[in-house]
Amino acid sequence: MSNEVISTRVRLARNLKDYPFPCRLSEQGRKKVIEKVTSAIRDSNSSIASDFNLIKLDDLTEAQGVSLVERHLVSPEFISETEGRALLLSKDESMSIMINEEDHIRLQVITDGLSLEQAYDTADKLDTLLDENLEFAFDDKLGYLTQCPTNLGTGMRASVMLHLPALEKSRTIGRIAGNLSKLGLTIRGAYGEGSEPSGSLYQLSNQVTLGISEKAAIENLENITKQLVSQERQARERLAKSIDIQDSVSRSLGLLKSAMVMTHDEALKLLSNVRFGILSGQIKDVTAEVVDSLMEKIEPATLMVNSGKNLSAQERDIERAKILREALS
Repeated sequence: MSNEVISTRVRLARNLKDYPFPCRLSEQGRKKVIEKVTSAIRDSNSSIASDFNLIKLDDLTEAQGVSLVERHLVSPEFISETEGRALLLSKDESMSIMINEEDHIRLQVITDGLSLEQAYDTADKLDTLLDENLEFAFDDKLGYLTQCPTNLGTGMRASVMLHLPALEKSRTIGRIAGNLSKLGLTIRGAYGEGSEPSGSLYQLSNQVTLGISEKAAIENLENITKQLVSQERQARERLAKSIDIQDSVSRSLGLLKSAMVMTHDEALKLLSNVRFGILSGQIKDVTAEVVDSLMEKIEPATLMVNSGKNLSAQERDIERAKILREALS
């Protein structure tokens, strides 16, 4: 497993043949789609069917909805409108099915590290399970029909979450991004299109879905990911020799262990420095897995959901610092 790759995600877009796209669906039509997709899972003979819980967005608080985005279980667009939308979420949160987002179905599988084939295999099994009970909109020439033309064909978006602090500090991300677009890939912030990278976290994903097979797209993404990881390691080896970088890593860990108040942006920056220190061998008593878990726990909405209460911005900063101190001291 590559420590530079935090997680892998495969997402498939599907639509039901006899229903308009969600943007043209009536309230009753949306309810019907939710019922059909839910029944397709629950009425199947698959062992994974019992793993799913149905969550209607109308039943969630704002913080609970935002927390789903922070944990990469749903898209930001999905929670922007709650009426007539629902989520089927597996108990371990590795599988989720967004119902009535841009398409009727957006199923996704998330796995740890670089595991594209494993994630796709699980997504494909879930897709097959749904296909056995539902009739998808499909064209022999175009493939799976989707509301947005950029998803036509396989309807698949595969992505990896990368931690690239060395390449970021070396200021080579911009050049890399330009080269990746020529290869049918795109690199963005951790939350995809329109998001800025924070904590040196980047999402690398395929752009092309038409005229290419799922297998070819995944192989291309995996090959490029391995090249990026190699470049990150080379850059990290160079930077780790700098006393200024070593000092920054040590100071970051010290602040995280002692601060009484910590903003979200500062915490992510410091955790990113510590993670750099772990992978460069400077920090021995903290693991990358601990840092990855903390990066999720300190997100504003997730922090409030886990605390069970609404918190002001200052209260969140105090609670965040407490979580970090207790985890790292």
